[in-house]
Amino acid sequence: MQNNIKYVLKIITPIFIGVFCIYYSFSKIDFFEVKKYFFKINYNWVIAGIFLGALSHISRSYRWKLLLKPLGFKLGIINSILSVFSAYLINYTIPRAGDIARGKIISDYEKIPFEKCIGTIIAERIVDVICIIILILISLIIEYDKLSDSLNKIFQNFDIESTIIAALTFFTVVVFIYKLLKKFLFKRFKNFIAGLKDGLIVIFKMKNKLEFLTHTIFIWSLYVLMFYFTSKAFTDLIDLSFYKVMVSFTLAAISIIFSNGGIGIYPLAVEESLSWYGIDSVTGLAFGWVSWLSQTLMVIIFGGLSLFILPFINRTKAI
Repeated sequence: MQNNIKYVLKIITPIFIGVFCIYYSFSKIDFFEVKKYFFKINYNWVIAGIFLGALSHISRSYRWKLLLKPLGFKLGIINSILSVFSAYLINYTIPRAGDIARGKIISDYEKIPFEKCIGTIIAERIVDVICIIILILISLIIEYDKLSDSLNKIFQNFDIESTIIAALTFFTVVVFIYKLLKKFLFKRFKNFIAGLKDGLIVIFKMKNKLEFLTHTIFIWSLYVLMFYFTSKAFTDLIDLSFYKVMVSFTLAAISIIFSNGGIGIYPLAVEESLSWYGIDSVTGLAFGWVSWLSQTLMVIIFGGLSLFILPFINRTKAI
């Protein structure tokens, strides 16, 4: 019973967050005002952003080969690319389900043990977390004054009664979640630590660390440039400096973990972050949706094609 509840919550919660963010966004901004931007932006920049996004996924596919090589496995680049695109598509259904599917695809077609595939994917995630932390730190340094001003406003408007109610509500929710998952919490934490250990060992065992680092920097640079190029499609954002776009991208990237593929919350995060720089809400939200939809469309097309092609190019391999 508890397993079923946990599974349902895992699926429903991100969807609920996404739907709520969509409702919240368009409750304060006219949908038709946002829609107008789709007919007047320069789609050449959007296409350039899509190309950079696809290129980052291909680079990630090659980087995965580097992780499996120290373990004695040679991963075919075509299967690696197709499995990565498939994983991104599957992640739109259940968060992180794509990682499991990617490991299963390669385990079946390349005859690489499933646990080894998952171990290296965990290693990838460790590196991704480190990269996003670096971006967060850079953003915090760049926007220290804005964050300080925001904190000052919070303390100036401090309401002790509302704060106590909010704290009690938060505590109640935490206790409820803990009781719900307490049978699984410590086991999952133990498995998580073991996975981190295995992942780090793989990275340290690599002989071609420089190549791995180069691909990592290349991947995350493409992520930021993808976002930056797409912003140039908007006349109102052409003069927006690179570092401001990078700060907005960082907040948008963090938001993705809260809903399936960032649906709903990603455009909202973009709109809120760009408002720091005087960009009106309609423009910010429109840019957020164009950026999200363009990359989602790319994932749907290439991910769908990948799932279709994989069985054909591997039809001679027994599963």
